[in-house]
Amino acid sequence: MTTFWQNIHHLDQQISLAINSWHTSFTDPIWTFLSKIPVWIPMYVAIVALLIWRLGWKKGLIMTLAAAATFGFCDQFSNFIKDLVGRVRPAFDDYMLSNGLHILEHGGRSFSFFSAHAANAFGLATCTTIGFRIDKRLKYKGYITWMYIWATLVAVSRIFVGKHFLGDVIVGICVGTLAGLAFGTLAKVIIKRFLS
Repeated sequence: MTTFWQNIHHLDQQISLAINSWHTSFTDPIWTFLSKIPVWIPMYVAIVALLIWRLGWKKGLIMTLAAAATFGFCDQFSNFIKDLVGRVRPAFDDYMLSNGLHILEHGGRSFSFFSAHAANAFGLATCTTIGFRIDKRLKYKGYITWMYIWATLVAVSRIFVGKHFLGDVIVGICVGTLAGLAFGTLAKVIIKRFLS
């Protein structure tokens, strides 16, 4: 079994290196920008305002709390799994470094598996999509398309900055999507039960 996981890890290293190598001086600042959480705060504020505007303050507040719970769960669960698994980040992995890993984000020796950035981005996209679909007046196709494109770019940026392996990102996407579904659906049930 150990050999099986070692083979999976080595394959993940190779694929992550291949993706990481697709960088240019033009794209490097873009991936760095996408990876920075604080730059997205205005977008988060706009989403909250839009939820309250379209759903009303009570429903909008419940969906906002669901999105916040999704963030909190993804962060804490990611930290728990990182400490449990103990997978070293690519930027501190000897194999990755000796094979030319391009690093754009330094600092932080915390473990790699799984990506909280990917989980948070997909969790937010999924949870708020459920929220906006409560409003039957609009389909929100533009919003939903944007959110999943944004979430994908944020997730992939973690490979390009040298912080995560592809496997970390894929698992983060799955965890975030499931968390967003869970908290978003719970909020929808609460709204339907108490506010409809």
